[in-house]
Amino acid sequence: MVSRPTSRRPATAQTRPGTARPQTSASTRHEASYVVALLEGRGVGREVGLAALDRDTGRVVLVQLSDCQTYVKTLHQMHLHNPCLILVPDTFLSSADASIASRRGSASHATRSLLVDFIREEFPDVPIESVPRKYWNATNGLEFIQQLCVEDEERAGTILAVSNKYYVLSSASALFKHVELRLNTRFASATLRIRCLPVDGTMMIDPESARNLELVGNLSYKKSTHSIFGILNHTYTAMAARLLRVNILSPITGGSARLVYELDIYCDLQHNHLWMHDSTSLKVRTAFAPVCRPTSSFEQEFIKDEDLFDETRKALKALNKMDFDKLIAMLVSSESKPTNTAQGAAARVSQMLNLRNVVHNLPLLRNALEGTRSQLLQIVHNMLSDERLERIDNLIRMSLNEDTSPTKNGIAAVNARVYAVKANYNRLLDVARETYKENVGDIYSLNNMLTEAHDLPLNLVYLDTGFVFSLKKSDLEDQQLPKGFINATLKKGKWQFSSLELKKMNARMKDALDETLILSDKIVQDLVSEILMDIGALYKASEAVALVDMLWSFAHSAISDAQLRRVFIIRPVESWLITAASSVRPEFTGTLAIKSGRHPILETLQSAGTLVPNDVYCDDSFSFQIIQGPNMSGKSTYLRQVGLLTIMAMCGSFVPAEYASFRMHDALLTRLSNDDDLERNLSTFASEMATSAMILGLATPKSLILIDELGRGTSPVEGIGISHAIAEGLIEHKCFVFFAT
Repeated sequence: MVSRPTSRRPATAQTRPGTARPQTSASTRHEASYVVALLEGRGVGREVGLAALDRDTGRVVLVQLSDCQTYVKTLHQMHLHNPCLILVPDTFLSSADASIASRRGSASHATRSLLVDFIREEFPDVPIESVPRKYWNATNGLEFIQQLCVEDEERAGTILAVSNKYYVLSSASALFKHVELRLNTRFASATLRIRCLPVDGTMMIDPESARNLELVGNLSYKKSTHSIFGILNHTYTAMAARLLRVNILSPITGGSARLVYELDIYCDLQHNHLWMHDSTSLKVRTAFAPVCRPTSSFEQEFIKDEDLFDETRKALKALNKMDFDKLIAMLVSSESKPTNTAQGAAARVSQMLNLRNVVHNLPLLRNALEGTRSQLLQIVHNMLSDERLERIDNLIRMSLNEDTSPTKNGIAAVNARVYAVKANYNRLLDVARETYKENVGDIYSLNNMLTEAHDLPLNLVYLDTGFVFSLKKSDLEDQQLPKGFINATLKKGKWQFSSLELKKMNARMKDALDETLILSDKIVQDLVSEILMDIGALYKASEAVALVDMLWSFAHSAISDAQLRRVFIIRPVESWLITAASSVRPEFTGTLAIKSGRHPILETLQSAGTLVPNDVYCDDSFSFQIIQGPNMSGKSTYLRQVGLLTIMAMCGSFVPAEYASFRMHDALLTRLSNDDDLERNLSTFASEMATSAMILGLATPKSLILIDELGRGTSPVEGIGISHAIAEGLIEHKCFVFFAT
């Protein structure tokens, strides 16, 4: 594989911030899991095809786009799908690169493709591997998609959308060939969720803007939750967290219908918290009168909505920390060269137990959403009411025990896998389990015998290698272990040791355990083959759970803390409204108008009432706004606030303001930092000009542009002239611009 060598000094509290371009927050917040294949056309149009496979969830994304000279759109798509490995044709690399990649997995900087150079600069730690050009075949790519795409209502549209896109089909062919030949993974027919993403239906946020606005990660401390993702993420499931991250980095702009539906859900979930009771919010509700329910009989609706909120939370809590997508991907994938080992059998049995728990808990969420008035929630309820889910549940109940629950470690986890399949299902399995049970009983009898013989409180601990004896250090009273005990180690104040007799018993138990797991695995594989016939229902259920979880998280974020809710219950409404910060449902018009808007991240850091709200107004007749003020007056914070509130609204969330109206933007382009870029040999001024050229090249009348102190990297006279020229260019584009001096 080809990778870029890096050497970095460990950061300390005294470390000076790096001057080189750091990794964007979009790429550092979540672990990379996508294998991405890229192919660029040879013409001047810079047509790029991208195929990405999430190794954890089995999700396949196909994108074909026309890019600019700096490949901003391609890098944006790669940040949306964090790459752990990047595949390019061997013709993209120089002959020296290809030979080095085949021998050592590293590469020099000389390449034949400018795209590869930009990828190396943006993703310095991600390996780039070359794939022979013969595997980049559009015909084979279409055959792969037709064979592997799951049978659902979107299959026909996906195949039709990609059928005439040469570059994305060629990328898909190389991607699946690499997965089969190098990763030793093969997918069952009609089991992968393959989607062709429209590029024009989302707002593009370039990686540098995502980093500077702290969308999915904090600039100062990566693990901090002080980011838009951190303040909105109250999700229970990993699928919802991924969906939230993608919506923040690439909000939907194809139409306001889904945003209206999502905001309608907050009316359902938040009536009980009075977010809609100020006069400005009533204007918003009037604007959305066709979909937002009336305000009469609020008290009764408050009781109903409180139940909806709590029941949804309980249903999601039952699915806490479950990754439905990852579970499905494990079920549909298999090894290209099968290996019949007990370790693989144990993993597959555990996956089936997890699937059983997920399918059993889905009716809780379905029942919680029953009777809702929101159209989107009704659609989700119908997705969870799919009869195929009930059929899968019945298949699992016929084969697996319902009283066994998987645990992470210890003998309990082993027993859950051993007794996963019902008794009398397979006679050989029953005999193997009885043998295992007898061997475990012999080990416990040995422990009791040694405890009485040596007068020591011995306990048994199960490790990956089998049972070992455990004894507290204080119980030994500074004496040596009796003779016959071996391999003594001290861990966390406890002695762990074994004996020859125990090792012999562990070996017999391990043989019986392996036989039990292999026999159970055969039953599980037969069960999986039946479930795969209805795999589309599982994908739909996963999407439904992720969407509801994300929307519930939005509602939770817009609600004040539990103490304020208790204050609301015991105090008059007017009293509570004074103490609680308000969030409103935004309108979507042709005007950007915000009354008393607050910076969503700073609001979580400062005490209530200390944050100064700001008003914003921008329309077609006043599209270019100049922000002036002395140093430390908050100009940069104001710019960031405009960008963050726009992203929150386009994600479908409520925004912290008294009134908010937004326009649908196709791109958010910013110049907010003043760092130089040593990796690209760019000074502060050159970096400013490169970013400005990118903004001028991508700006359209529907773009939102934020520029902070342009021209600071050169002399005042030159800076004023350059700023004036760039400002004139942006005015000609008629996009919304906030320009801070």
